[in-house]
Amino acid sequence: MPFVKVLKNKQYFKRYQTKFRRRREGKTDYRARKRMVAQDKNKYNTPKYRLVVRFTNRYCIAQIVYATIDGDKVLAAANSKELARYGLKVGLKNYAAAYCTGLLIARRLLNKLGLDEAYEGVDEPDGEIATTKDETNGRTYYVPELNDEKKPFRAILDVGIQTTTTGNRIFGVLKGASDGGLDIPQSEKRFPGYDRDGKRYDADSHKERIMGEHVADYINYLVEEDHEAYERQFANYIKHGVSGDDYQDLLEEVHTAIREDPTAAPKTEWEGDRTKYKRQGKLSYEERKSRVAEKKLAMAAAAGDADDMEEEEEEE
Repeated sequence: MPFVKVLKNKQYFKRYQTKFRRRREGKTDYRARKRMVAQDKNKYNTPKYRLVVRFTNRYCIAQIVYATIDGDKVLAAANSKELARYGLKVGLKNYAAAYCTGLLIARRLLNKLGLDEAYEGVDEPDGEIATTKDETNGRTYYVPELNDEKKPFRAILDVGIQTTTTGNRIFGVLKGASDGGLDIPQSEKRFPGYDRDGKRYDADSHKERIMGEHVADYINYLVEEDHEAYERQFANYIKHGVSGDDYQDLLEEVHTAIREDPTAAPKTEWEGDRTKYKRQGKLSYEERKSRVAEKKLAMAAAAGDADDMEEEEEEE
């Protein structure tokens, strides 16, 4: 019999440590999270803010989050589902919608903190990266201009476990938040329009993505070449009257509307019948006891009726 080395013995299991639940589920990269959350001790409990971006099958979600011992706290949040208020009801998870979501959360947060007038960001997206260097400390801020009295709100991008490929929609949210006035460290190497071989960045190509030209061109192409595919793939666009020619104008109107009123919509009261789904109160001991007694009587009565029916059948 060949020699077999036992690896998982008693000593192995004594030292085995179960990984965190979200690590087992593949939802959190704790190595990256530690570096994003850990703060210098000389900062005296100053939180590090993160721009958390996640995509679902239908929407784009962005949040400004900071970590505490009790758990993460959300300072502001925006969802591409809210873009319907501003006129954009279709294509809520493409690059253009991601940019609008980033712009919305940036303006909403700055409005909440009273920094919206000091840092207005970029009025018209051009794809360029705005940086300003503070001469006093030599620090680089990713905002067009610095206010003398108030520093910009800084956050770092949190992508979770998503792959940071060049042109990913995550960076559309990053660009929208940056153009909205937030100070977020960034590089052109992950934006659409960057040529890795030539080491060049084309801001115009990035602007085309922001303004949805790639979607408009594809719509116009299908209209001319394959109208059945157009009706199948863009049925929701047709339903809301959005065509390829007016798609860019629609996005410009959305950008303007977001800047005019970035606040969240007030919550509306539910109009349904609340008494219909009201949970029954907890029964007392006496009520439970009497309920059991009633059930026993009902079962005994039902059994007596059955016996009477059997006797009548036998007599017949």
